Amino acid sequence: MHYIKYTLLLFSFILLCSTGTSGQNYITITGVVVDAESGDPLIFASIGIRNKSIGTITNAIGEFDFHIPVENRNSVIEINMLGYESYTVSVNEIILTGINRFELTKSSKFLQEVVISDSLSGGDIFNIAVSRIENNYPMTPFLMDGFYRDIKSVAGTHIALLEAAVKIYDKEYDEPRQKTRLRERVALIEVRKSLGYDNKFTSFFDQTNLLEDLLLHNIVRYRQFPEDPNFLNQLKREETSFYNGRKIFLVTLKESDRIKLYIDAMTFAFIRIEYQMGPQEGIIDRKNGLESKLHSLQKIIEFKEYSGKMYLSHIDLLSEIHWIHPRTKELKFTTELQQQLLINNIWPNTSSKIGTTEKMKRFGLQYQYRNYNKGFWDNYNVIKETPLNKKIVEDLEKDLSLEKQFTDTK
Repeated sequence: MHYIKYTLLLFSFILLCSTGTSGQNYITITGVVVDAESGDPLIFASIGIRNKSIGTITNAIGEFDFHIPVENRNSVIEINMLGYESYTVSVNEIILTGINRFELTKSSKFLQEVVISDSLSGGDIFNIAVSRIENNYPMTPFLMDGFYRDIKSVAGTHIALLEAAVKIYDKEYDEPRQKTRLRERVALIEVRKSLGYDNKFTSFFDQTNLLEDLLLHNIVRYRQFPEDPNFLNQLKREETSFYNGRKIFLVTLKESDRIKLYIDAMTFAFIRIEYQMGPQEGIIDRKNGLESKLHSLQKIIEFKEYSGKMYLSHIDLLSEIHWIHPRTKELKFTTELQQQLLINNIWPNTSSKIGTTEKMKRFGLQYQYRNYNKGFWDNYNVIKETPLNKKIVEDLEKDLSLEKQFTDTK
């Protein structure tokens, strides 16, 4: 009866679910990823299909929805997280048992103190990693499918949400001459947004293309590493970690948590970069009689391996700006911008390109709006919303449900 129950559920689900564009059937796997010992949720754990590029990540409470084409029902799901053993389970087993809680065990190697037998310093490891970027990252054209989200807040109240499904084309990971000019070409596939862009505070946010700005934060792609000659001497080699069964170097700034670099010990590929910046003195902008200063910035960039090369997996950026009266220096209010980009599929060595007429414009995505396609979004891999962020939904739905806003926005 157990087998029949889940087979019938799957059959019914397959009959009901299809994409809004191709009519292809999907299976949705819903679950939570936690530490097996403590039960704590694992944030940004990577979920994918073995030997395929399709994937997603967990949200702020370890939850995920993973939409996979039904022809992959005989495939194996892999879940990976820094410092933990890889977790594998077949799609069929998930369907038959109804498992929705995935417990990851800390690597046995990670639990033991690792004796560092070689003499590489933190600066040495970093230097080698930079020198091998062209070996570890794609040097032939590739396409990526992605999901972008930004949330704008003023004084702790969320005023606007925008989400987009995109295709990103890049020729190669060569070092660009201009490190502040976007090299990738991006095509908008679908866009949906709330009505908050009519809010009077919207003008206090940058009206340029925020997705383009986010991509420029990929410091590996754009070689945006500190040029201070003392930087290498400030790097410290920490306790070794593990990822997907492989040894990972952890390099940080001495006496600081502002930069953490996770680097593969075998290939010297950057796996993950964490960066934090505190209050800055310089004035960023002046609007409506106020001056703005950066109060804090937090950034996470993670890469994943596919077909022997490292590709972007996700970027998470949170910036907080203080708006100050120029004469009294009084803080009037704070704006916060959260941006996320998830790469959910990769097409290496592609002959396809994004043409000039297809690529997104350089102005704000909110002005490049397209009609809301609910069928498309029902089966597109996004970063799952979390109940911890229910205040976001409450703020945005004061007058109208988000579903209605997506549909009504012109």
